[in-house]
Amino acid sequence: MNAKQFRVAAKAAIDEIANYYDNISDHRVVADVEPGYLRPLLPASAPLDPEPWESIQSDIQSKILPGITHWQSPGFMAFFPCSSSYPAAIAEMYSNAFNGAHFNWICSPAVTELETIVMDWLAQALGLPECFLSGGPTHGGGVLHGSASEAILTVMVAARDKYLNEATAHLPEGEEKEEETWRLRSKLVALGSAGAHSSTKKAAQVLGVRFATVPVSEENGFSMTGEALTKTLDELKAKGLEPFYLTATLGTTDVCAVDDFPSIAEALAPRAGKPGEVWVHVDAAYAGAALLLDENKPLAKPMADFHSFNYNPHKWMLTTFDCSAVWVRARGHLINALSIKPPYLRNQYSDNELVTDYRDWQIPLGRRFRSLKLWFVLRSYGIRGLQAHIQNGVTQGESLEAKFVTRPDLFTIFTKARFGLVSFRAKGDGEDQINSRTEKLYEAINASGQFYLTSTVVNGHFAIRVCTGVAAIREEHVQKLFDLLVETIEAQLKLE
Repeated sequence: MNAKQFRVAAKAAIDEIANYYDNISDHRVVADVEPGYLRPLLPASAPLDPEPWESIQSDIQSKILPGITHWQSPGFMAFFPCSSSYPAAIAEMYSNAFNGAHFNWICSPAVTELETIVMDWLAQALGLPECFLSGGPTHGGGVLHGSASEAILTVMVAARDKYLNEATAHLPEGEEKEEETWRLRSKLVALGSAGAHSSTKKAAQVLGVRFATVPVSEENGFSMTGEALTKTLDELKAKGLEPFYLTATLGTTDVCAVDDFPSIAEALAPRAGKPGEVWVHVDAAYAGAALLLDENKPLAKPMADFHSFNYNPHKWMLTTFDCSAVWVRARGHLINALSIKPPYLRNQYSDNELVTDYRDWQIPLGRRFRSLKLWFVLRSYGIRGLQAHIQNGVTQGESLEAKFVTRPDLFTIFTKARFGLVSFRAKGDGEDQINSRTEKLYEAINASGQFYLTSTVVNGHFAIRVCTGVAAIREEHVQKLFDLLVETIEAQLKLE
């Protein structure tokens, strides 16, 4: 494909993409195909000779589109949004044009410097403490990763090395120090609440350290408390184990609960700033975008007591996947754990520490030009435009909750609307009947193809989650979902 052909094909693709978004409501939300549907539609091997672009493009409509679940549809109220926007899509085009691995400053100075600037912009917009700014008093700063799971694994590596280095600092270099390091490694425990995302347990599994859960209760809104954390820490210490890391959560996956940050900080205060302190990472993958709203800014203040913070603009902030923003209070811990300096990566700017090399802030060496789409989105919408988008998701969640309240004969609120997420259950006599009715309702709604919802089970309670963060969702879609829920459950009850 030459430049002339590219211009024609790209313009046609843009028209198709724009038409797709204009008519996205016409599609069934979840792909209506069976496993393995695609293989019979494609040749058994790649073509030996070039195929005309028109043939490739037509296959998007006939073969790929039927297997797509439409995450931007107003009927998509599952999981959390994986948002997009035209400015972000255009940024991806430029990023692809400037394609490179971008691991050192010298590889593309603009890629590194824009990331530092945009991450400072974003930290300020969220109301994060000054310690997370690139020029802050603790030499912190932000970096873009691919996902919250990658962020958790990365900061857990830093937490592990920090803990071990401090615990063995009194020993001289040699065999004794090495033996003590390995002894301690066998005792390390990473912690997360029962509501924390599974990525914490997976990161512990990857690093070969133990994982322990801090229990949560319905009485506390499924939030982790300092009291529960203290009890868990004491139990682990009594077994001779070494807790070194904790994931606290702003907006849990199940029900968007917010952990009790002040009491967690108080529980860990005796260890703070001393060898053996517990590294606290705050996972705000979805709900962190809600900090753009002034009413939520107080939630950001306790972050000054913690070591790292992460949220995903690709979830609720109109920035295409992948774009996960991570901030650390002290960048040195990441660099000490992750830096390598083979000869082929050396240059005068890096060697003299005149620049930031983000390869030392992440596990991979290469990296994409992710900051460009953040820059485009922040400038195209402005903070006020992004606030309006976030507020719409919050408002629609509250609207759905209010509708459930009007039918107490059919529904009960499991967790109230927060950050555009509400969870509910069917009415019933006894836990078994409630779980059964709720699950049947959930399966029937998804089978209809009009909406896509997800469920959860918390402490034995089966509940349906509805997330209203997709940009296209309006009051009419919330009303349509509620009407379908009422119609479906009333039909089910008549059959009992």
